[in-house]
This record gives sequence, C-alpha cells and structure tokens, in this order.
Amino acid sequence: MSQSVTTLPIATILRDYPFCSDFFESQGMEIPQTANSKTLTGYLFSLDVDYWEDMGTSPEATLQSFTAFFEGMERIANQKKFSVESLTILGGRNKQGEDENITLELNRGDVISIVGPTGSGKSRLLADIEWMARRDTPTGRGILVNGSDPDPSWRFSIEHKLVAQLSQNMNFVMDLTVEEFVDMHAESRLVPERENVIQRIMKEANSLAGEPFTSDTPVTSLSGGQSRALMIADTAFLSRSPIVLIDEIENAGIDRQKALDLLVREEKIVLIATHDPILALMAPRRIVIRNGGIVKVVETSTVERKNLHYLQALDNKMLRLRNRVRQGERIEDATENW
Repeated sequence: MSQSVTTLPIATILRDYPFCSDFFESQGMEIPQTANSKTLTGYLFSLDVDYWEDMGTSPEATLQSFTAFFEGMERIANQKKFSVESLTILGGRNKQGEDENITLELNRGDVISIVGPTGSGKSRLLADIEWMARRDTPTGRGILVNGSDPDPSWRFSIEHKLVAQLSQNMNFVMDLTVEEFVDMHAESRLVPERENVIQRIMKEANSLAGEPFTSDTPVTSLSGGQSRALMIADTAFLSRSPIVLIDEIENAGIDRQKALDLLVREEKIVLIATHDPILALMAPRRIVIRNGGIVKVVETSTVERKNLHYLQALDNKMLRLRNRVRQGERIEDATENW
C-alpha cells in the first residue's frame, strides 16, 4: 500500500487518508488545489530545483519520508485492540523469602483493591504487573495474560502497552488547552469522529471532578483533582491499555465511585493500591499485602458493603464542609446540620 499510495491522485490520498495532510503541514508544504489531480510522485517531481533548494530537501527524500510516515500511521490504524480476557498473578515470595502460595485470576471488568501498611509492597505488586513479571523481579512473581506468559516484547512496545497507570502525582508540562491535549491524543490514536470523543471525555471528566473546567482551560491550570479526572476519562475512552493500575488517588478530589464505574463500563481490569477504606470496600475483593508479600485475598462482605454506605455518607459530609470552608463560609451551625 505504501508503495502504491504515492501513485494515487493527491485528492484521493487526502480523501482516503486524511492524516496525510499532517505530513504535508509538518513539512511546510502547501499543495495547491490545481495539483489535486496529479499523483503525489508526479507532483513532487514537477517542482523545480529552486523550490527544493529552498526546502533543503529533494523529491526523493520527501517521498521516502512520506512512505515512512504512511507506513507508521497504517500500522497504528490497523492495530487491533488487544483483547485481555484475564490477568493471573502467580505468587512469588515476600521480603523474608517466604512463598506467597497464591494464584489470583482477574477478569475483564474486575476491580480489586490492594491494601497494606506503607512500605508493605503495594507499589511493587503494581510494578510487577506493569512489567509483566516472569519470575524475574525481586518478588519472583509471575504474570499471565489470558492464561499464558505474555510476549516479552510487550514490555517495551508502545503499540501493545497493556497497562495504563494513574497515580496521585500527575502534572502537565505542555502549553495546551484541555481540548488541544485530548485532540492530540485522539489524533495519535486515529480515532474517528474526534470531536464527539473529545466532548464525551470532557463531559465524563467534569462529572468526576469536584470543580468544573472548560475545553479552553490550559492543562497546566488544572487542579490536582481536575487533572486526575481528565486522565481517568482519557484512559477510559482513548487508552487501548486493557489494565489500569491506580496508585493512591484517595485525596485526588474526584468522585471515586463514578471513576471506577466509568473504567469498569469500558471493561478495564482495575487494580487500586489504597489506604482509603472507602476505595478498598468499593472493590468486591482486596489483596492484603504485608512484609512485601500477598498474605490473603479478602472478599467484601455484606456487612462491609452496608458500612461502606455509612462511610460514604460521612465522606460526603466532610466534602460539603470542605467546600463551605473553601467558599469562605463559617461552620458554626449545629453539627446535625452539617
């Protein structure tokens, strides 16, 4: 295809492969409409020597660059979404070298929390999953995808990245608006109907964030909660990674239940390392880690789920108080009115 596309009329190339206009724009090439009936090769070789001297290149080099660009974009466009039906954690050993004696399988749409004291090894477990450990990390754990050892090349492949990680510390350094940022990501994924996707991400992100923001808000101006809300919505709709690792977002200022519901709706496998009892109980199961090892997996009981509602009510009350203080109000009224 990459060999034949250069022999197509330019109008056909731009119609069938609209991303090609980005190549010409990046090269500073303005192709006149009068050239639309010419093939790309014919047009480039019709330009005179002075033009190419000014451009500092040649028609041959430009065709070579275009071919490489086209092949890369075709690979992305034809990339099939890798289907992960299950993720299996094969136990390794704790810091004392004692066996974990566990095999834990997670399926699409599953949410599981990871709890344990600071320094117990929660982040190490997330790292093992992200690295697709094959008994070759300090814990000796193994990770299976769909019941088999994952291809070692996936560790380094951007195109087959299985894991997206969201953490408490996310900062933007690019000078872009929210819309430009999401659009850039959608374009890199060759997402059709980008405008609809952008609007959907904006709507979901604002439903998660405590404070609304608009599409023309600079990403560097987003608060911590707004940043994480945007990245969760972006991950849900644009990331091809079927596994999402969340590391301690309890203080992120987002609606945690909605965030989990959104990711589960998109059939992600979600693992959450947390100290927050609300987040821990939102998951049907929780991995308990101590001294660097998985000691047990606990199912959330019926009584715990009832207690979760009580905790959420307390949390909502605290959120209302926090917002009142932030708005400059006093909270001197009787506590039953809080």
